[in-house]
Amino acid sequence: MRQADVIALTERYVASTYRRYPVCFVRGSGARLWDTEGREYLDFVSGLAVTNLGHSHPRVVEAIKRQAERVLHTSNLYHIEPQARLARLLCERSFADRVFFCNSGAEANEAAIKLVRRYFNLRGENRYKIITMERSFHGRTFFSMTATAQEKIHTGFGPLPEDFVYVPFNDVEALKAAIDEETAAIMVEPVQGEGGVRLPEEGYLEEVRKICDSEGLLLVFDEVQTGVGRTGRMFAYEHYGVEPDVMTLAKALAGGIPIGAMLAREEVMAAFDPGTHASTFGGNHLATEVAATVVETVLKEGLLENCQRVGEYLMAGLSGLKHSHPFIKEVRGRGLMVAMELSIDAAPIVDECLKRALLVNATAGRVLRFLPPLVIEEKDVDQMLELLRAVLYGFKEG
Repeated sequence: MRQADVIALTERYVASTYRRYPVCFVRGSGARLWDTEGREYLDFVSGLAVTNLGHSHPRVVEAIKRQAERVLHTSNLYHIEPQARLARLLCERSFADRVFFCNSGAEANEAAIKLVRRYFNLRGENRYKIITMERSFHGRTFFSMTATAQEKIHTGFGPLPEDFVYVPFNDVEALKAAIDEETAAIMVEPVQGEGGVRLPEEGYLEEVRKICDSEGLLLVFDEVQTGVGRTGRMFAYEHYGVEPDVMTLAKALAGGIPIGAMLAREEVMAAFDPGTHASTFGGNHLATEVAATVVETVLKEGLLENCQRVGEYLMAGLSGLKHSHPFIKEVRGRGLMVAMELSIDAAPIVDECLKRALLVNATAGRVLRFLPPLVIEEKDVDQMLELLRAVLYGFKEG
């Protein structure tokens, strides 16, 4: 089908919940995508931090084929071998003892919120409020949307639940002041993604952990975007020497197959007993077989080391552009989760990059976000920088 025909069908029949770029991709390999017209693009978005192994990774393709020939789905009425194997992989590589599987990051965060409430309810404690951070993003379901401390996400959906409290990210004193006898948990992204790739200040997450311990609160890390190697560690919390009580994953976990996971310590997860929470598709045979393959590949093929090395190379290359472009305010990030903050709108730059067959992303208004696959190489970064440099010369401050 021609690209124009796909666009016309989308505009006629698909809900208008996205502002889509006028391109339709039909094939991918590594860090490259091809559209219906055969044009090749360099991908520094990775499906919004989903395709961490790149497009059409041989091990992912083989896992999909292998499982499709066996069984796709039976439901959680029965035991599922790849689900059990994936759960073991995640627990052995993290702080967690048990995993609940679902289909997305929003569902994983919804599960975490429910778990926090039930945990304290079973203990006979009237604790139900959750503190989240300004400019956070936790999803689009009703509770995960309310946990997201961004007014633009809330607009038109009120009244919202009143049990979430928002404080500035990196402000320990504001966090302490927001706690009362009804506070149950603190929910935070170790690196804020949609908020503009904002990193915690030195010692911040350590202080958050201490506060939770002293106040008897649960600490929930939303690693939907940062997890599965994106920051150069399997999980971003490993950079800070701080372990949560609950953690959520999704995006990159199955390399493009929908999946979500909520991990917790034994004592906390025990609050979910049969009938308290469920998901028909959650953790089915296909999703968990692919996810197990993704996790094993990230751990065994040196991708964490590659992420760290190439991430530093990318940061240095982007920082080098600051000298000739004064509207570049800051370059920051961890691993291959990198932001270039501007003093001008980022969206027009993304549009111009697309014209040059380069895919980058704009978030938080004036932030260019770079999320290439973990298999990216220095030569790919050089190509991206050359294209971006040409684009940036067409822009100026004010």
